[in-house]
Amino acid sequence: MNVTCGAKGVVDIDRPNQGITDISRAGFKNLFLDLSAYAPAGELENIGKAEAKKTNRYPVIENPAQLESVLQPMRNKWVNEKISCKIAYAPFLVRDTKHTDLNSLISNLAEESIRVCGKFDCGYLVVRPLFAGISLDDLWNVNKEYFLHLGVIAKENNVMILLENQCKDVNGHLVRGICADRFMAVEWVDALNAEAGEERFGFCMDVGVCNICGQNMYDFAKALDHRLKAVILRDCNGDQETAMLPFTCVNKCQPQTDWLNLIRGLREIGFDGELVINMEDTAAVFSPILRPGLMQLAKSVADYFKWQIEIESLLKKYPSRVLFGAGNMCRNYMKNYGKQYPPLYTCDNNKSIWGTEFCGLEIKAPETLKELPEDCVIFICNIYYREIQAQLREMGIQNPIEFFNDEYMPSFYFDRVEDRGCK
Repeated sequence: MNVTCGAKGVVDIDRPNQGITDISRAGFKNLFLDLSAYAPAGELENIGKAEAKKTNRYPVIENPAQLESVLQPMRNKWVNEKISCKIAYAPFLVRDTKHTDLNSLISNLAEESIRVCGKFDCGYLVVRPLFAGISLDDLWNVNKEYFLHLGVIAKENNVMILLENQCKDVNGHLVRGICADRFMAVEWVDALNAEAGEERFGFCMDVGVCNICGQNMYDFAKALDHRLKAVILRDCNGDQETAMLPFTCVNKCQPQTDWLNLIRGLREIGFDGELVINMEDTAAVFSPILRPGLMQLAKSVADYFKWQIEIESLLKKYPSRVLFGAGNMCRNYMKNYGKQYPPLYTCDNNKSIWGTEFCGLEIKAPETLKELPEDCVIFICNIYYREIQAQLREMGIQNPIEFFNDEYMPSFYFDRVEDRGCK
């Protein structure tokens, strides 16, 4: 799984050096490039207006073939920083546009975006469907022709086109749009791949759209399964279209996004694609002086999601395992993974329970860990992760040490083990 940072809101397209440097120094190795920054939806909306002022700021709008040249300074910087760009957004129209004459331009911009992605070794391009001036009855047929046309160009450039779940604006209210229904999303991707005769189309799941549309993200991810190639992580309040750093949109100490079902769903399908942090709005309000710290926090959040999604893959990685901790976290491990990935035993710092059993596991003293074969992993099932890790290293234990966390398990024990006053 690739942890990827969205460039929008972080990188100034006119002066990209500082933003890309901040991304690189935070530890990100992958960039999500929004090509709509070079042909913004708002500028497209002004086409044809008498009061619109002609500028050279967005020459790509008048000549899509200029996209590669205007993008080159940013590309030079990310190459110098040893960052890869594996996924990009094609330009798009605002969802409440009254223009019905821009579909040809959007198509030209998408074609050029594919060619640029091919030249820059960017394997995925998210392309939004055509909708302006198209009736519901014609929606699929028009987009089928559109995407299959783009698919031919994508094949020539070794690019996969990703569809994305959309909102639509109905009298100022955001509701489910194209591919916001999981069955529709699956149907469109499968039909396009069948027509193309290969897997040329996949799906990008926008968490913010799922939240706004009130969808169960476990069901959405599970339905998409192998078709899901990218997930955009952004927080919002479920009503307004915002892109905030995950876990920062809260109300009365409660998250406004259903991270629980998202992570459960991605675990269920073994998601291994592009995991994108989009925090455009959060980054926009932070002072540039604070930006490096914000980027480091964003990288930690992204790594946390990756860890949570890949927990079961982590369990599969090792031939044998023991647990450290004989409490609620240990019990949740045994409930969810005890049969499939049975531990040899568990250990605990509480001397009074050594030699007893907990959830069918013998509880041993930490000293016994020195006798483990070198390829046996120790999973710390306790919130004092770093303290226990330091303790084990000070004891001279060289075995792999991993953290186990039960915040997003498929099921829980709700009757808690009493605090025994130990770590």
